[in-house]
Amino acid sequence: MDKLEKVEKLREKTGVSYADAKDALEANEYDMLDAIVYLEKAGKINDQQSARYETHKEAADSTTEDFAKAQQEYEKSVNSSSIGDVLNKFFDWCGKVLKKSVENSFIIHHKERQVIKVPVLILALALIFAFWVTVPLLVLGLFCNCRYHFEGIDSVTININEMCDKAADSVDEAKDTKK
Repeated sequence: MDKLEKVEKLREKTGVSYADAKDALEANEYDMLDAIVYLEKAGKINDQQSARYETHKEAADSTTEDFAKAQQEYEKSVNSSSIGDVLNKFFDWCGKVLKKSVENSFIIHHKERQVIKVPVLILALALIFAFWVTVPLLVLGLFCNCRYHFEGIDSVTININEMCDKAADSVDEAKDTKK
């Protein structure tokens, strides 16, 4: 806003003459609020007229600060979850994993006959708590013509049963070459 526009705006808001508005702005380095206060102290503003005005810069600063505060509050509400929310999400995830591990089964076949069928949860627990026993038994089972399969898996990007069959076939080939 140039000087002439400020003089016009001050005249509009305060009802003073052009000369008084110009003098007030010049005396206050063209700061609108200071000019209004200057005119009030000089008694040149009528009590009936409203002389409220924010300079453009101050209004912009105020708006920017309000916007920044509102944005920070929004980001806090979106990004930060309470501990209870995080725990609820974690337990929901655990429940889904537990449900899937019980619905799906790990099957051991020996010579086309099903020997063992256990939930994947049991296999996972055995691998976690008895890794040094479970893994050697699974490898030993491959050498004893056992085949491993998973049942109940809906959508998997890789075919686990095919991988288990390839591992068993590789062991069979290795046994045949040793004979």
